[in-house]
Amino acid sequence: MFTSRQVSVAAAVTVSVAFGFSSFLAATPARAMPTPARAAPPACTAPTELIGLAQVLPRVAQRLADGKALKIVALGSSSTEGIGASSPANSYPSRLQAELRARFPKLEVVVVNLGVGGEDAKEMLARLKQVAAENPDLVLWQVGTNAVLDELKLSGEAALIRAGLARLKATGADVVLMDLQFAPKVAGKSNAARMVQLLGAAAEADHISVFRRFAIMRHWRTTEHVPFSRFISADGLHLNDWSYGCIAKLLAGSIVEAATRAAPVVASRVATQDVGS
Repeated sequence: MFTSRQVSVAAAVTVSVAFGFSSFLAATPARAMPTPARAAPPACTAPTELIGLAQVLPRVAQRLADGKALKIVALGSSSTEGIGASSPANSYPSRLQAELRARFPKLEVVVVNLGVGGEDAKEMLARLKQVAAENPDLVLWQVGTNAVLDELKLSGEAALIRAGLARLKATGADVVLMDLQFAPKVAGKSNAARMVQLLGAAAEADHISVFRRFAIMRHWRTTEHVPFSRFISADGLHLNDWSYGCIAKLLAGSIVEAATRAAPVVASRVATQDVGS
């Protein structure tokens, strides 16, 4: 049996130990839970054969050679307007302007965004006077997505696109078509591939280029295995900040290459001279 004095001492020791342990815990800094690392953004790449423009851009080339201001008009629907971007500054036309200004810091480069969500070729044709009034050196015409989504007859769209190209070329500007985005709501449509082919055929017939956005974005998904969630907004249709920026970066490189590429006839003459020497 313990005496009352032994019990009192034991209790005092217990309280002292408990107090000391509590003080130790209070003095020991709590370890913060590790913050999950953010996944690195995908690499902004695509094969050369997908991003190259088939035709040279003579008016842009002249502007670059003369060191004069370069004006580009981006005509299109919601993916030109920038729906899905966190701000207008992250739309593809805004990012394209930034990319080209970085490449040519001494050159005044302006990219005018004439994207209006929901429009198809017929509605864009009604705005071509607005395009011409800008006196652009290059027109980037993004078209076809809403016709696919609305399941419009492609034969009618083909006629409208041909008429639009004729009017745009008549302004004296270089013209580049931009085809559909590769997104779940677009790629799942049965006529998406046909529209991509239609735009390619129209461009070839008019001796202009197509920026192959559909193939580039499909490459990200099917070859690079980038999840749609990394480059498509939650609506399953529009691009996000990263993909708008990447498309702009790749397009800027394509424009510069096409504007500085030797014309085929010049290359042919040089080759002939080399053979004869």
